[in-house]
Amino acid sequence: MLVVMNDSATKREINRVSKLIKEMGGRIHPISDETAVSMGITGDESTLKADEISRMPGVRNVNDILKPYKLGSREMKSKDTVVKVGKVNIGGKRLTIIAGSCAVETVEGTNEGGRLLQMLGADLLRGGAFKPRTSPYSFQGLGERGLEILADARELINIPVVSEAVDTESFDIVEKYVDIIQIGARNMQNFSLLKRAGKSYRPILLKRGISATISEFLLAAEYIMAGGNYNVILCERGIRTFNDYTRFTLDISSIPELKKLTHLPVIVDPSHASGRRDLIIPLSKASIAAGADGLMIEVHPDPEKALSDGYQSITFEHFSELMKELRIIAKAVGRIL
Repeated sequence: MLVVMNDSATKREINRVSKLIKEMGGRIHPISDETAVSMGITGDESTLKADEISRMPGVRNVNDILKPYKLGSREMKSKDTVVKVGKVNIGGKRLTIIAGSCAVETVEGTNEGGRLLQMLGADLLRGGAFKPRTSPYSFQGLGERGLEILADARELINIPVVSEAVDTESFDIVEKYVDIIQIGARNMQNFSLLKRAGKSYRPILLKRGISATISEFLLAAEYIMAGGNYNVILCERGIRTFNDYTRFTLDISSIPELKKLTHLPVIVDPSHASGRRDLIIPLSKASIAAGADGLMIEVHPDPEKALSDGYQSITFEHFSELMKELRIIAKAVGRIL
């Protein structure tokens, strides 16, 4: 439920309402949506008595949230959430571009590539250190050494970095080194990992599972927010359909649907969605036109020699071309890049 206090509510009245909610077994989530104090309440609905709360001095109204995902819904918070990472804002009018190789490979490649990507317009640098691959014989990443390389690049270039945590055992290590922690599609319903992410002080980039519905996607985000971490970024990265022409099928329709249902920022990963570098530019343009808040692009200096997913990585030349074309699309839809 959502409890909205009167503009004139005193601190004592707010504290008394908070105390009553806790006595009912509810958990309070502050909502920064308007000038009045608003509190999102989660817990056992059978013990949370809305009529009793509404009679408390200082309470303007109490609203039931009908969606199964409470904290992430527009009913709970109508204003768009902007996730801040250093000087970078994810959400809002300005589009955010995350770029880099699928996996961290070398010190030189990460530093030089990160510097060039930043010059071309990337806001954040991505790179996998722990790689959950389909085949156990594929390159699995450099582990903590990869995170060290990524963190050193951040200090050298002054750019925030993103990498994936694949399980609860390695979460602390990833949290130590990066600015945004990614939870991949294969782990979207790894509930232990989601609960750990809910306790993190880092923003979480949550990818949609390959067979997940929109509701399941938002409920996965709810696990993180219910734990107290409200800095969640949703990432559409394609779903599995009958089509075998591309790696997955990019669900373009999910972008406006998510923007309608949730206040959380929504970005798109066209690299994993298509699995084909020749489709990344058109899918990126389509995503921004459909309302996405940003993109995550895999870029490699020599995709044919990449240790991971080279077939879905574009070159720096193609990334430069993409940025030029995106500026045109962004202007057309009232965004800036």
